Amino acid sequence: MKCAYACNSSEHVVARRGFLAGLAATAAGSVVGGLGVFASPLAAAQLQGDQKRVVVFNMHGGLSQLESWDPKPGTDTGGPFRAIETSVPGIRISELLPNVAKQMHHLCLVRGVNTSEDDHGKGAYMMLTGRRQTPAADYPYFGAVCAKAMTPQDSALPGHIIITPGGGGGRGNDSAYLGPMYSSIALGNGNPPQNTTRPGQVTEPMDAARNDFRKRGNDRFLSRRRTALTEAYVYSYEQAAQLMKQREVFDVTKEPAKDHDRYGKHDFGRHCLLARRLLEKGVTFVQVSHSNYDTHNENFNFHIEQLGEFDTSFATFVADLADRGMLESTLIVVLSEFGRTPNINLYYGRDHWSHAWTVVMAGSKVQRGVAYGKTNDKGTEVVDGQVDHANLFHTYLQAVGVDSTDSFDIEGRDVPIADPASRMIKQILS
Repeated sequence: MKCAYACNSSEHVVARRGFLAGLAATAAGSVVGGLGVFASPLAAAQLQGDQKRVVVFNMHGGLSQLESWDPKPGTDTGGPFRAIETSVPGIRISELLPNVAKQMHHLCLVRGVNTSEDDHGKGAYMMLTGRRQTPAADYPYFGAVCAKAMTPQDSALPGHIIITPGGGGGRGNDSAYLGPMYSSIALGNGNPPQNTTRPGQVTEPMDAARNDFRKRGNDRFLSRRRTALTEAYVYSYEQAAQLMKQREVFDVTKEPAKDHDRYGKHDFGRHCLLARRLLEKGVTFVQVSHSNYDTHNENFNFHIEQLGEFDTSFATFVADLADRGMLESTLIVVLSEFGRTPNINLYYGRDHWSHAWTVVMAGSKVQRGVAYGKTNDKGTEVVDGQVDHANLFHTYLQAVGVDSTDSFDIEGRDVPIADPASRMIKQILS
C-alpha cells in the first residue's frame, strides 16, 4: 500500500512500509564486517538477572495521540472512535487498542509532551537524543548511550540493535562522539545477520590461519598507531567470531509456532517476537520500528489498519515480559517524533503536531497504571504536567539506573550524558 502525503518531505516518496528501511539503508555504514562490536564471549544463559535492558517502539511518522493514548470523543477534534475502559479504572484509551487496554496496569501514559518541533527529521533527532539538532554538535542516539552505559563488559552480544523492515546487519551512524563501537546494527527479516557463516570452501584450519595472520598484522599496526577508529575496526573483526558462534540468538524461527501465532504473522509481529528473544538473550537495547504514521490523508482508515497490527503484538509483548519477570529490569518506551493535529484537514487527515501529545513508558522504575500530564478537552494544548524531549531522555536513563546528570569521559573531556539544562520527571519514577 502506498499513500500520497501532503507535507512534501523527502521521506514520503517511498512506500510507508519501506520507509524506515530506506532510512536505515541510508544511515547504515559499511564498517568492515557490518557486524558491530562485541565483548568477550559469554553464554547467554549466564546473563545476570538484574541486567537492565531497554526496548523502544518507534512509531515513525507521527502516531496520532487522539486515535491512541489520549482520545477526545464527542468533540469536533476527536474523530470517529470511542474511548474505552482499561485495566486501570479512570484511564481510557482509544477503542483501536483493546488488547493494550488490558495491559494498562503495566503502563504509564505521559500525556503532556510538548516538543515544539513539527519537522520529521528534527523531531526524531530530539526524541532519540534528548537534544535539539545544532550545527555545533552531534549527539549519540539513545541506543548508543544505553550500549555504552549499560552493556556488561563481558557480553558476547551487541548492545544496540534496531529492528526495521529491510535491515540486513549493517551498521548505523548514530553513536556520534561515543564512537563506532556503540553504533546500531540493523536487523529486519528475523534471521541472523548476513555473512555470519564461514564460506564452504574455507575450512576451519584455513580460517584459523587467516585470522592469526590478520591478528599479527593488526597488533603490529596498533603498536605504532592506535586510535578509537582503528580499535573499533579491529574489534569488529575480533568479535565477529563470537557472533558467528551465536547466530541462533538472532533467528526468530527458533521461537515456538504458538508464539508466532500470538504475536501475529506479519513484520511487526515477528519483530516484536525477535525483540523479546534478543532481550532474553542479553541484548541491552532494542528498537522496533512501526511506520509510517504520517497520515495527512485518510488518517482514520490508516489507524484502523496500523493500530490493528500494533495492538495485538505490543500487548502480547508487554504481557510476556511481565509474565517472565522481565519488567522489573526492562524499560519499554513507545515514542514518535511528534503527534497529529487536533484539527482534521480536508483530506480526512491530521497534520504534524508537537505541542500536545503522548509518550508511553513501562517497566523498570517507572510507575505502573498511571497517566501523567493532561491536555485540554479538545487536545490542543497541555494544561498540566508539561514535559519535553530532554525531560523524557533524563527519565528514561534514570529509570534503568543510569545517572543522567553524569558525564562520559571522551578523550579526557567530560561530556554530559543528557542535557544539563533539563531534569527527569520525578513524578513518574518509583
